[in-house]
Amino acid sequence: MPLRNQTFWIIAFVCIMLDQLTKYWTVQAMQIGQSIPFWPGVLNFTYVLNPGAAWGLFSEFPLLLRSLSLIVSLGLMGMGAFTRLTRWEQVSFGFLLGGALGNGIDRFVAGEVVDFLQFAFINFPVFNLADVFINIGVGCLLVVLFRKPPATNGKRSNG
Repeated sequence: MPLRNQTFWIIAFVCIMLDQLTKYWTVQAMQIGQSIPFWPGVLNFTYVLNPGAAWGLFSEFPLLLRSLSLIVSLGLMGMGAFTRLTRWEQVSFGFLLGGALGNGIDRFVAGEVVDFLQFAFINFPVFNLADVFINIGVGCLLVVLFRKPPATNGKRSNG
């Protein structure tokens, strides 16, 4: 039996691997709080630990964050396993699953998320690749939601 929604699973796997490898490098190569200019004036590698969600929100509710991460990940995996998805849906949900599991792994293993990407030119929270993948997934999902349905050559179905 062929794997359903192969693009979904491949994207999710690649996202998880990239996220976890970059976080592993950060933990091995840097000290907490250390900042290394990667692209001076644009992007720094800055190692911080975040017990919360985006912008540190809900850091006082770690069990809630773990539970939400697990529920979202299981829901996306169920959708990927049992639902026929269009190509764009596979791409968007694959990025969402990769990001959710990337940060979810951190939450379950360490109780906090490794963040290391920092824009140098604006005051913006430090983030990681899982966060980037979640945003890409949301962007792709918006394309899915607002894309015109394919033309039907003027024919209408009666049911």
